[in-house]
Amino acid sequence: MKAMVIHEYGGPEVLRAEDLPVPVPADGEVLVRVRAVSVNPVDYKRRRSWAAQPLPVVLGWDVSGVVEALGPDVADFRVGDEVFGMVRFPAEGRAYAEYVSAPVSDIARKPPELTHAQAAAMTLAALTAEQALEALALRAGQTILIHAAAGGVGHFAVQLAHTRGARVIATASARNIDFVRGLGADEIVDYHARPFEEQVSGVDAVFDTVGGDTLPRSFGVLRPGGRLVAIAGQPDEALARQHGVHAERILVHPSRPQLEFLAAEAAAGRVVPHVSQTFPLDRVADAHRALETGRTVGKIVLEPVP
Repeated sequence: MKAMVIHEYGGPEVLRAEDLPVPVPADGEVLVRVRAVSVNPVDYKRRRSWAAQPLPVVLGWDVSGVVEALGPDVADFRVGDEVFGMVRFPAEGRAYAEYVSAPVSDIARKPPELTHAQAAAMTLAALTAEQALEALALRAGQTILIHAAAGGVGHFAVQLAHTRGARVIATASARNIDFVRGLGADEIVDYHARPFEEQVSGVDAVFDTVGGDTLPRSFGVLRPGGRLVAIAGQPDEALARQHGVHAERILVHPSRPQLEFLAAEAAAGRVVPHVSQTFPLDRVADAHRALETGRTVGKIVLEPVP
């Protein structure tokens, strides 16, 4: 099978096509013929450096495809099932390939309403958004500020917060205002026009997907007793105590029940993955370059050539 392999850390050019053996599914795994893989910022971060992982490495975690073979003791999937999931994160996923073995705990059946590209997009990013909203204990009637609402994680967070009945305030650039409004945001803050903390105050929750100085600035927009969840930086505990709020950082983890929940939401039309660009698998370097611009709307997806 074809796979994109890295033998050294560095720029997008280190991703190279190679022929590798088709994996054999172990106990509790299935073999998936890959139809689509989505790309996340963690992909290029791990491409640049991954001290804990010996080389060579096959990147990629988000996959949608068809079950081709079953490992021992697999009873809840059949050959021919269409599935999607986030495979083995944060360990090596090996999804940049024509085939990948996947633990059954990391995958769910793909809703027929979604294409493989859409399903692959609705994995790491959507799981991150769902797990963040659960950590925030977001309830109907509360107000949440979601940063970078047009991005991969952000565009799912807006939709999932909206379906919970929350009032959604979203930061976005002017060019993405209509897109974010269409996701269900009640108010959109153009962070280029004025600092967001001059436009927002007294919210119940903040979901920060940006990090940097956005994270400490976000404490000031929370009401006392509010909650902040970050995915791109570690919140300052002293700053949280100063503002009388709860703050934590989360790392997404695989969850079949949450994938099944997301599949049901997508089937009902309450969550719609947005795929802005697709690339053939052997052009994954171009996909990384596009993602590294920081201007991606929704998700970028790779599609192996049939």
